[in-house]
Amino acid sequence: MDSRLPAHLEVSGMLRAVQNAGGFAAVLKKGERDAGTILVVCAENGQNRRIFERMPRADGSREWAETRREDVENKHDFDAYLGRRGAQDPELWIIELDIVNGERFIVLT
Repeated sequence: MDSRLPAHLEVSGMLRAVQNAGGFAAVLKKGERDAGTILVVCAENGQNRRIFERMPRADGSREWAETRREDVENKHDFDAYLGRRGAQDPELWIIELDIVNGERFIVLT
């Protein structure tokens, strides 16, 4: 039996936690309800965007890791990357958390 929390519940929990803390959180792309992969964009007042994804580890577990940072000189590249990732994986959830130190809400899950 898979002990993984369904994606829609994990996303809902992150969104609610950020909103309760006074931040902004939104679903940018809705993925597969139960088994979708989750990609999290963290920002602070729309700036300093970073992408976090669960990455496989040698022991078979998966841990959150920062996989990309927005380049202030080339913001289009960041948006293009999100577009490509969304197009590659129809089951992918993309959510944005706009709050100081947003990655703390990822760790909660």
